Amino acid sequence: SAPPTDCESGLMDHLDGSSGHFKDFKKDDFEADWIKVAECRFGQVYQVKLKLWREKCGLNYTNTNGFVIISYCAVHDVSNIAKVRFKYIASVYGLCTEATAMVIEHMSNGSVKSLLASHSLMWPKKFQMIHETSLGMNFLHSMNPPLLHLNLKTSNILLDDHLHVKISDFGLVHWEEGMSKKLFMEELIARGNISYIPPETFTQCPDPPGITFDVYSFGIVMWEILTQQKPYAGMMLLQVSHGKRPCVEMIPEQKPHECDQMINIMQQCWDQDHRKRPQFSDTVRKTEALSELLKIPGPLSYNLLCFHFTVDQHGKDNILSLLLRKDFGSFRQSVKTEHVSTQFSEKKSLLHYTVASGDAESVKHVLSLGAEVNCATSSGYTPLIIAVLFYDVITLLLEHGAAVNQGDEDQWTALHFAAQNGNDRTVRLLLDKGAIVDAKEKSGWMPLHLASQNGHETVVRLLLSRLSDEAVRQEEEKQGRTPLHLASAYGHVNITKLLLSQGADPNATDCSHTTALHLSAEEGHNRVVRQLLKSGVNIDTADSRGYTPLHLAALRGHTGICRQLLSNGANPDSKSHQGWTPMHLAALRGYEATVVQLESQGGCVNATGENGWTPLHLACLQNEPQVVANLLAGKADPNVTEDSEGLTPLHVACTSVSFPSVLHLISYHADINAVNSRKATPLHLAAHHDCVPIVKALLLNGADRALLDSYGATALDVAQRCEKWEIVELLEKGC
Repeated sequence: SAPPTDCESGLMDHLDGSSGHFKDFKKDDFEADWIKVAECRFGQVYQVKLKLWREKCGLNYTNTNGFVIISYCAVHDVSNIAKVRFKYIASVYGLCTEATAMVIEHMSNGSVKSLLASHSLMWPKKFQMIHETSLGMNFLHSMNPPLLHLNLKTSNILLDDHLHVKISDFGLVHWEEGMSKKLFMEELIARGNISYIPPETFTQCPDPPGITFDVYSFGIVMWEILTQQKPYAGMMLLQVSHGKRPCVEMIPEQKPHECDQMINIMQQCWDQDHRKRPQFSDTVRKTEALSELLKIPGPLSYNLLCFHFTVDQHGKDNILSLLLRKDFGSFRQSVKTEHVSTQFSEKKSLLHYTVASGDAESVKHVLSLGAEVNCATSSGYTPLIIAVLFYDVITLLLEHGAAVNQGDEDQWTALHFAAQNGNDRTVRLLLDKGAIVDAKEKSGWMPLHLASQNGHETVVRLLLSRLSDEAVRQEEEKQGRTPLHLASAYGHVNITKLLLSQGADPNATDCSHTTALHLSAEEGHNRVVRQLLKSGVNIDTADSRGYTPLHLAALRGHTGICRQLLSNGANPDSKSHQGWTPMHLAALRGYEATVVQLESQGGCVNATGENGWTPLHLACLQNEPQVVANLLAGKADPNVTEDSEGLTPLHVACTSVSFPSVLHLISYHADINAVNSRKATPLHLAAHHDCVPIVKALLLNGADRALLDSYGATALDVAQRCEKWEIVELLEKGC
């Protein structure tokens, strides 16, 4: 029988011997249930779950040219790509070369491209998506040197649980020195990027792509978001090199005046002269200001974001086109009684369209002609729901008998929408007219949840003034999350203080046994954590996975929050259901400062978790040499063995091809000739994984090349079987 390889042990090997974070996952590292979530002619995206981390991930599987991804990541700046961590960037965990796939952060709501095709978005959401994309791109370009995306398009802009943007697939397209423009173009076109290629790429200009390449692509992305159309439909793309751009007239006329400024930014981004395109550092500030003006609604669910009426075109001079052109005088003169009863697409009435125009006089006129004030669209939207953005219109509808508590198909009332958008004046009016303050939509969300999540402090105060103390303590939606959970998760410290002062329970748990402290610690909201600690919150409550707030802060590398929690009595050695301590999680993710903080405040460096793994094992597994050094300095045992295969940290470091970690372990007197359950020594594993520097280091420090594993093989036998000829030569010396 063949000698063991230990590559079947489920460990995540490094792709190369660099000091980065990129891992080469095996198929066996994932649970068997792979769920396909997207597919195109270039590949598929699967939702998978990692056995070790117990986390969902995305697996971007490539049908063709998978070698492009793998060869690039093996050679070019893998550590830089893997270390990119930012709120609006999708985290890359590594590769799965067995499946020619990239392993990334799980994004539950797919891509912006899919959302644009399936939902009609409100203007505030469009502006928010544009701004968040600019934030992500600005972060990539602010790196030293700038990290170019060269692959930016709406299908590579993903959406998380709360419909926030995260940019993915950055760094996969790479310009090589001396690379021909033809080859570069062929790779871009093969990826379906042709609509996003700037005009200078079509020319014979020899200059390599720079940051202005991404700026141009961002301009096209902006157009897609604003129009919800595909760019260049029916147009020859070669016209791009002559200045042709997507049609600005396709942006709906019924748009806020701030959209003109956004269009101006877009046109600057796709300027024919790449030298005139703005940097993302400027664009971020401008898009932020425009987003603030539109009072972006918070991230919740599709029905909050997709409430936008596009007027149907039924002829140049019909009444709807008059509304679209905002020719309200002609509209009022033209509209007749028979128009009022006309039903348009999706059961929209003339009153719906008139309310959406925001012109109170026109609404008053349509009502005077007998319009039904409580008519509903096929989605259950009443004119009152549509009117939440127009105070004068909502007043008029209420005067005409609008049902203040009539909800849509998801039981969202006008008060829900007003609270979501932060319209405190409208909220007060609705409450004064009998709106139910604690009305629940179908998922259990109440207006106070929405205002708390989105940071609308004035609305929160107003709603609290109409709620009883008991109602504040008991307000939970179906997932069991209270307004305090939401304010804490999104870092709204003033609202957190306000809710606590009104009797909100800091120890309330949702259906996953998560408290507000769990959420704020995980998201890194230091001030909210501080406020909750003052409230007498239970600091060591465990969620459904057995994670305490300290676990989550350590998992995310929030060192300051770890310090706060430990100083307030958090148990540094509490264990999750898998037996992981906060130290394990910090070591697993490579957060050096967090590991040091935990150790300095009493965390055990030799704690054992699942299968007897210690933090040192995990740091070696993840190729985190500085974490390894810190753990060893904190008296971590270099010779401890895990339970399943008898691996010491040195075995794991050799399997992970972590040369610096091997050197650290040797300097702390790790047993060079330790054997695992198959009697394999570190030298056996280093020979198999073809790392010459590690083999040399082991030999120089007394590795016994004559030792036999349980199959009777020496390290030389392993190297010969695996055809690692340089190592064979090294081991044969002196034999």
